[in-house]
Amino acid sequence: MAETLQERLAPWRAEIDLIDEQILALLNKRAQAALEIGIIKQDYDADDAILKPEREALIVRRLQSLNHGPFTPASVQAVWGQVISACRGLESVPRVACLGPQGSFSEQAAYEHFGHFINSVHCESFDEVFRAVEAGQADVGIVPVENSTEGAVNRTLDLLLNSPLKVVGERSLNIHHNLLSSSGTLEGVKRVLAHPQALAQCQSWLMRNHPELSREPAASNSEAARLASLDPSIAAIASISAATAWSLSVVQTGIQDDPHNRTRFLAIGAIETLPSGQDKTSIILAVPNRSGAVYEMLAPLATHGVSMTRLESRPARTGQWEYYFYVDLLGHQNEPALKQALSELKQGVAFFKILGSYPAQ
Repeated sequence: MAETLQERLAPWRAEIDLIDEQILALLNKRAQAALEIGIIKQDYDADDAILKPEREALIVRRLQSLNHGPFTPASVQAVWGQVISACRGLESVPRVACLGPQGSFSEQAAYEHFGHFINSVHCESFDEVFRAVEAGQADVGIVPVENSTEGAVNRTLDLLLNSPLKVVGERSLNIHHNLLSSSGTLEGVKRVLAHPQALAQCQSWLMRNHPELSREPAASNSEAARLASLDPSIAAIASISAATAWSLSVVQTGIQDDPHNRTRFLAIGAIETLPSGQDKTSIILAVPNRSGAVYEMLAPLATHGVSMTRLESRPARTGQWEYYFYVDLLGHQNEPALKQALSELKQGVAFFKILGSYPAQ
C-alpha cells in the first residue's frame, strides 16, 4: 500500500522540529555571549553605542561568504538581521525616529534596517525626525533621500545640510503603492490622499483609472491611511502594513507607475561608524560660480581613483545661481585614497561637509 502524503512528510517534519530545537539552543547561547559583552563594557565604563553598523555589516557579510545554499544571500541578511536585533534588544532597545503614524514606508525601512526589536518614535515630518534624534528623544532616525521615479527628496537634502547628525547607514526598499479605503471599494469616495511623492509616483495610474477623484497631499501615506479610516469619502495610497494598522481594505494593489519603484533611505544619528570594508561616504560641496569649477571640484576623485555613485545638485537659495552638490563616494573617509581625495577637495571648494561614512547595502 502506497504511503499517504502525511506519512511521507512525517519524518521530514520531525527532522525540522529537531533542527529548530538545536537552532533555539544556539540562539540562546549567542544571546548569552552578547550579554557577556555588555557586562564587560560596563566593567570598563566603555561609552560604547549599542548600535554598531560596521560590526553588524561584517557579521552578515562573513556569513554570506560562508553560505553555500540553498539559503540565499538575501535570506542570510534577513534572518541574521533579526537575530542581531533580538540579541541587541536584550541589552538595550534602540529608539528609531521615522515618519509616522504607524504603517509608513519609513517605519518599514526602519524594521528592515534595524530589525524588529526597536521602539518606533513616530514623527509628523522629516524635520521632526531630525529634531527627535538631535534632542536625544531617539537614538537614530531613518528618512527617505531619493526615489527611482521622482528623484531626490529635497527636504531631506536640506535638513542634512544644516544638521549635526551623521549618516550611519542606508536601506533601499521596494515601494508598492496600494489604493485603500474603509469599504474596499470606491463607492462614495471623492478624494485620494497620500504624501506628495506617492501621488507623483501614481499620477499616471490615477489619471488613467480614476480621473474623477481629487488628489490631495498628506503629511505621510500612513497619515492618509489614518484619515481614510475616519472618513469613507477618502481613499489613501499607502502600504499593506498601513492597511492592517488602520483596518482598511485594498481597492487595488500595485498602482505605482513604475513596477520597479524603489526608495533609498538613510539612517541618521550621532554614531561614528568605523570601516567595514565595503562602505560609502556622503559629502556636500559647493564651488565658486565660475567656469570649470565643477570639473575642478571632481578632479581629486579621478586622481586618487575614487568612484562616485551619486551626484545631486540643490539650489543654495542665495539668488546667485549657486548650488550645493550632494555626492556619494565608494569607500570610508579613513581609507588612505579617499582621505587624500577629500583633503584636496576641501582645499578647492567654497563649502565642504562630510555627512558620514557607513556600510554600503
